[in-house]
Amino acid sequence: MPLISTGDTELFVEERGEGDVLLLVAGLGGSGTFWRNQVEYFSPRYRVVTYDHRGVGRSPEAPLHSSVGEMADDALTLMDALGIDAAHVVGHSTGGAIGQHLALRAPERVQSLVLSSSWAGPTPLFVELFQLRRKILLDAGAESYLFSGTLLVTPAWAIEDSYPGRDRIVADRLKVFPGVEAELGRLNAVMTHDLREEIQEIRVPTGVISAKDDVLTPPGMARELAERIPGARRVMLPEGGHFCTVTVADRYNDELSRLLREINT
Repeated sequence: MPLISTGDTELFVEERGEGDVLLLVAGLGGSGTFWRNQVEYFSPRYRVVTYDHRGVGRSPEAPLHSSVGEMADDALTLMDALGIDAAHVVGHSTGGAIGQHLALRAPERVQSLVLSSSWAGPTPLFVELFQLRRKILLDAGAESYLFSGTLLVTPAWAIEDSYPGRDRIVADRLKVFPGVEAELGRLNAVMTHDLREEIQEIRVPTGVISAKDDVLTPPGMARELAERIPGARRVMLPEGGHFCTVTVADRYNDELSRLLREINT
């Protein structure tokens, strides 16, 4: 799939399958490769679309964003460029924050919405954790930031079972790292996202899925989303951490598939 123009930049897009559009929106890391397990699972039934956020991974350098609302602008413009009138949107973490903006701003473009390991607004613990991540990036550098981030998003049992070593982890994550300045802007977007009062106006069919042992977005954040969005259905995985899409991919895919069916009937 070629680079797709969104006006002031281009985004790298991949598509697979046919049928209703399933738009998978990645989180802070911003790489469409995050969804590789879900692309394989859902492409026999959907036209699955993933993309690299601006300035991330295979998308070229671009003017920086520092708010989730601006990231949502890119998603809408991308849908326009691809001729997508409406999609089932699944957003993970920051991608879920983007999904909230889409459902509020352009509900006719969102057939259904699944918020995966996401949040409505910051808590003191959330802000302090991301301030710590910001400090690690500035004081210790990108490699320490990426390695410590991997430890935060992955349960210990998952790391222990197939630990590739620090160098391998860092090398893989550096491939899609947008640079310090861009990452600082994305961290600011994460820490300032707050739609607590607005999401009660979401009227598209909505589901919430997360893992009980998620350190970055703990269970209370998923519970708040489900309570504030009218009619939202919630699935809590017993384990998997923040990257449950990867660590318990089979269980996650089955539950996400069931959730999509439930909220669309």
